[in-house]
Amino acid sequence: MADGNKRFVKTYSQGSSLSTQTQIWVDKNTGVNYLWQASGYAGGLTPLLNRDGTPVITSVPRNEE
Repeated sequence: MADGNKRFVKTYSQGSSLSTQTQIWVDKNTGVNYLWQASGYAGGLTPLLNRDGTPVITSVPRNEE
């Protein structure tokens, strides 16, 4: 896949590759925000939710990376 066709864009990052790492990724097609957390050899991904249980949606220009 060409670099210009990436579906997800990283909008936030905290931590380092040597410790716990937290990132927020946004799906450019739907605007849904996902939380990725990794620690050592384990990791997990989940959608970020508003108080009412709906997914957090961000408007992201399709050409932003």
